[in-house]
Amino acid sequence: MEVQTRAVGKTLVIDVRGEVDLFSSPKMRSAILEAINGREPVKVAVNLGGVKYIDSSGIATLVEGLQLARAKNRSFVLFGLQQGAREVLELARLDKIFDIRATETDVLSD
Repeated sequence: MEVQTRAVGKTLVIDVRGEVDLFSSPKMRSAILEAINGREPVKVAVNLGGVKYIDSSGIATLVEGLQLARAKNRSFVLFGLQQGAREVLELARLDKIFDIRATETDVLSD
């Protein structure tokens, strides 16, 4: 799995590619926590467009990121979800909890 973080204005975009599972989710977790705990960003956006598979540990990482972002009054957005990741979130009914956008343009237009 690859994780890269980039700043776009006051938004930190975390691009995730590959499979997010028990072995790789700590890498994504580290990037999310670092982004949220940083001083500058108002919004953290996780790009899951390159993720074809995500297991419960990956979902738990996203939930942890959402909770921390809320505690720090930051926006936490997911975008670019492929069908597999979207289905996992829907099964857990987390699609109602997360702010999910279709594209990066949708995220940045706020």
